Amino acid sequence: MENQNNLTLNDLAIDSLRESAKWTMFLSIVGFIFIGLMLLGGIFMTITFAAIPDEAAFGAYNPLAAIKNYIGIMYLVMAAIYFFPILYLYKYSKGIKEGLSFNNDEMIAEGLVNLKSHHKFLGIMTIVVLSLYVLAIIVGFIFAASMASGL
Repeated sequence: MENQNNLTLNDLAIDSLRESAKWTMFLSIVGFIFIGLMLLGGIFMTITFAAIPDEAAFGAYNPLAAIKNYIGIMYLVMAAIYFFPILYLYKYSKGIKEGLSFNNDEMIAEGLVNLKSHHKFLGIMTIVVLSLYVLAIIVGFIFAASMASGL
């Protein structure tokens, strides 16, 4: 069954989509550059921190030794997480630009699907981060209560 309702866009809507495609292309390119820098930073930190000894001078404990293996990995994981919303933004921009250039409804629809995916990804990540904040606050209160009671 085919949908018989055709949606037409006026000049203001077309100009707004074209303008948003330009800005999202710019933002996605900048995002890809920063993801690349984040990957290079993660690799650099992994290699550099591997050279740090586990013990400081004279056998003292080195506090950096406990986390040195994880800092570079955290950068690599963050780059992987940031990659997907930037990719969705790039695909949105490309789909809208090509769809408007070729007057192709399917390309515009595909671009809008990628914009939906971008917003959905950011929404889910926001929920995850807020949940982690709530969890950290609860754990902090429990820790403070246990320290106050002397456990």
